[in-house]
Amino acid sequence: MDIFDIRNDQDFEKKALDIFRYQARYNQVYKKFIELLKIDPFSLSKIDKIPFLPVEFFKFYDLLSSKEEVKEIFTSSGTTGVVQSRHLVTDLNLYEQSFLKGFNLFYGQPEKYTILALLPGYLERKGSSLIYMVNQLILSSQSSYSGFYLDQMDELSELLIKLNTNGEKVILIGVTYALLDLIEHRQFKLKNTIVMETGGMKGKRKEIVRNELHKTLCKGFGVNKIHSEYGMTELLSQAYSKGDGLFKTPPWMKILIRDTEDPMTLLQQGRTGGVNIIDLANVNSISFIATQDLGREIGPGQFEILGRFDHSDIRGCNLMVV
Repeated sequence: MDIFDIRNDQDFEKKALDIFRYQARYNQVYKKFIELLKIDPFSLSKIDKIPFLPVEFFKFYDLLSSKEEVKEIFTSSGTTGVVQSRHLVTDLNLYEQSFLKGFNLFYGQPEKYTILALLPGYLERKGSSLIYMVNQLILSSQSSYSGFYLDQMDELSELLIKLNTNGEKVILIGVTYALLDLIEHRQFKLKNTIVMETGGMKGKRKEIVRNELHKTLCKGFGVNKIHSEYGMTELLSQAYSKGDGLFKTPPWMKILIRDTEDPMTLLQQGRTGGVNIIDLANVNSISFIATQDLGREIGPGQFEILGRFDHSDIRGCNLMVV
């Protein structure tokens, strides 16, 4: 079964267990991790028993389950003095299928939109998986106005107003601090524009609670909701929120919430804990990741991010606290 053919929980569980056993055999780091936990991969019949590898392992080990040539290395942005995570990717086509199919699922074909990217920081360095994804979405767009904008506040402002006046469908995807910079430069009343924040102040501004941030952005752009993208260097899939910080996953991605005191224990819906992610698009690296995010499951395939563990690194993904 192809991961993009998953239709229900039974399909997901079957494919996840297949990938778990594959990675437990061929990913040498994960294999050792499982052995130290004294777990027999073939004794597990439920995904809630699968051990999740701490996301910090991406900083110190080459996490590969494939012997294919590494085609790309995605790196985390991090801050000065912080060890970067490295995600070794052997199949860029799989990554492209994942983010294109995920985008199509939530927003439809990128061809229908003008896609404007305001991603300073990401754009100024190499190895950003977010830049790779957004660049492919821009290339898929049929609008000549689609593209990256770096410190071009006047040009971007005028373009947003022009596209709004013309009734064009627009997605403005931006890092949080840059979106705030834009609305301080110019106030808008956008009717056909989706504003999507990717999170992250990158040390440029003080972190603020999500509700306050989204209220400020809604007022500045003149929109009713702020959309969000949840992704990270260590993942080849993304979850999206169409407002109120409630994220949904594509069928090949699943969020589980773990007890902060006992990482092998999962919590029931509605309880706050550490966020575990199953990303089946990570078949050639590692699909079972224990992140440093705090969150809770709201409903099937729906979750919210509430912040981060104390002393964990500031990350590039969507990590606004509630």
